[in-house]
Amino acid sequence: MADILEEIVDNKRIEVDAAKQKLPFYELAKRVEQFLTENPLKPRSMHDTLKASKSGIIAEFKRKSPSKGWIHADAVPTDVVPLYEKNGASAASVLVDEKYFGGSKHFIEMVRPMVSLPILYKEFIVDEYQLYEAKLAGADTVLLIAATLSAPMVKKLVETAHQLGLEILFEVHSVSELSKVVPETDMLGVNNRHLGTFVTDVQWSFDIADKLSKDFLLVSESGIGNPQTVKELRNVGYRGFLIGECFMKEQNPGEALKTFIQDIEQC
Repeated sequence: MADILEEIVDNKRIEVDAAKQKLPFYELAKRVEQFLTENPLKPRSMHDTLKASKSGIIAEFKRKSPSKGWIHADAVPTDVVPLYEKNGASAASVLVDEKYFGGSKHFIEMVRPMVSLPILYKEFIVDEYQLYEAKLAGADTVLLIAATLSAPMVKKLVETAHQLGLEILFEVHSVSELSKVVPETDMLGVNNRHLGTFVTDVQWSFDIADKLSKDFLLVSESGIGNPQTVKELRNVGYRGFLIGECFMKEQNPGEALKTFIQDIEQC
């Protein structure tokens, strides 16, 4: 099977270069500065919210995936994300990649005023430029993927993100990638999805748990579809659980989340 991650990242670099041609970096930076002056955003810490939460669910708005195609093509973020908040989500994740996930950064602009949840800008970030796009969209947290970034680039992006008031969810897929983790990382995520094939196996979060520093708030991502699994992951140190497809495949993702959290409490 072709390496899906490599294909996505190559396409993302093309997209970023095109965006820079349309809106040069210095112009984007000016827009962000003006935006923050006119619309001071109250900080929403995903780290603190997850740390205090009993469920720790980061409910994801995800309409499509490269491996499965459309999951919920007619889903509307302004319908789904407020229901995630109403039904107990600790935070929201919004896919912004359009080609492979049917997303848009405008989705975050749309839902930000409607909820008080911390919002994760779920994107394949390869350039500082995208951090400014995330801030302008109204995001609180950005995802950095170890497999797509060099160690010096990770350090640079973390520094810039924090300067912009963005938290970092740093995602690893292997023990070797832990060498790229910087002390300033806000949350450390383990993706149970192999980003080359997009096959998921939640057992990976259990297997790597004892290799993860408990200095970080730990997040398990992808492939979680059983409330009992969340309870077991909490027992080995995780405090955040990014879940999307489990909810988005249902006609009413908000109700699916509500039932899931009720089942966690009964485990």
